[in-house]
Amino acid sequence: MQRILFYLLSFCLLFSNAPVFAQKTKHKTTHAKRVSSKKKPKGKKTKGKTKLVTDATTLSDVGDFEEAHTLYGNGSGNAAAIVNPEAINTLNIFINNCVNQGVFPGCQILAAKDGEIIYKKNFGYFTYDKSQPVTDSTLYDIASVTKVAATTLAVMKLYEEGKINLSSYLKNYLPFTIGTDKENLTIRELLLHQAGLKAWIPFYKTTLDTATGGPRKDLYHISADTLFRTPVAANDFILNTYRDTIWKEILASPLENKGRYVYSDLDFYFLQKVAEAVSGKPLAQYVYENFYQPLGLKYTMFNPWRKGLTKQCAPTENDQYFRFQLIQGYVHDPGTAMLGGIAGHAGIFSNSKDMAVILQMLINGGTYKGRRYLKTSTLQTFTGFNSDISRRALGFDKPNKSKGDGGPASDLCSKTTFGHQGFTGTCAWADPETGITFIFLSNRVNPTADNNLINTLGVRTKAQTYIYQALGYGK
Repeated sequence: MQRILFYLLSFCLLFSNAPVFAQKTKHKTTHAKRVSSKKKPKGKKTKGKTKLVTDATTLSDVGDFEEAHTLYGNGSGNAAAIVNPEAINTLNIFINNCVNQGVFPGCQILAAKDGEIIYKKNFGYFTYDKSQPVTDSTLYDIASVTKVAATTLAVMKLYEEGKINLSSYLKNYLPFTIGTDKENLTIRELLLHQAGLKAWIPFYKTTLDTATGGPRKDLYHISADTLFRTPVAANDFILNTYRDTIWKEILASPLENKGRYVYSDLDFYFLQKVAEAVSGKPLAQYVYENFYQPLGLKYTMFNPWRKGLTKQCAPTENDQYFRFQLIQGYVHDPGTAMLGGIAGHAGIFSNSKDMAVILQMLINGGTYKGRRYLKTSTLQTFTGFNSDISRRALGFDKPNKSKGDGGPASDLCSKTTFGHQGFTGTCAWADPETGITFIFLSNRVNPTADNNLINTLGVRTKAQTYIYQALGYGK
């Protein structure tokens, strides 16, 4: 009954704003002109500057105002004007309804224009018991957004240093693939999800006792020791050598539909290995040293539990099929968990502000606060449409090539947009043409991943659309 009521509520909400959506479908999308730097809207004065403050930029748990609002972009330095405040009101109502009706317990949303945050808001709680509200310092498991927030960053850096060739074969980087049908897969095919690898493999299933359904005692211990040091969850350690079993299973898995687009986590298992082989460093260390630390990111990391931040993490699933506990501070993805919480396709935890900094660096053409992280030419190579058979860029996802065909991003995004979604209820998008970045982080898999309302209702794309409409894009 609760779910039926929510569908009716959402239906009414959408049609209460019929002019916004009806005009969008009847007319071509139009982009508003950027706010002139000569016009200084009335707002709050901080450090001698005028900053626009609207209902859309009401922040909580933020110290210095200017630091909270600035992402150091290439714009005028003035906050963009909210030209359609009704879109912001509609967004707030819509997301509050999502929280109240069980789409997700809570979320963080951040949007920026030309390096200035124009909307930053936290909604709801860690769980449905409403005991702990979401704040700016809440960490979310971003799931597959890890593909672009970690692995693709590393691959781009190593590519521009001449250490990775997009046309080169796996066997040239990973000798253990020689003699398998994976040896001649190219880096480009992996980045485009066109290598023919399976979408995923449920590795955990073979580690469960067939009689009891619980974890096999020969593979799991409740405390760490010499043989069992790989944590999959709190007080749950898998046999160290089981990672070898996982890789044997990956190498033995059949190639299916090679040359066709099949979104696959396995592509990024290999890309992580390639990045580590050519850099000589673990992926977590490499992205920390080359990106996270110099960017000043305090909340972006693998395995936050190791830093004592478990209680700061929004819980994901109450896992009753693999780890048999509420997952908090440990990665939700089972395959990543069995590798110790670090993988090329999942494992990163972050918050909306840190994710926005990463995207702003990318949208700036590879620079941030005067430091260059990536060449502009590298970003041009990786973030454009790179496939004749899909919408994909290299590592990044993109909006569908044709408007109105659905897809992971709003129809109001430009074709230059790039980013990714995550299984746990997350997304991160950068739009160089409009200068807009959009971050949405939630734990929709709490308490169960079976709750798919976030996708059924298109929550992330609707929220992004409201942001674009608030800035005057579309009709």
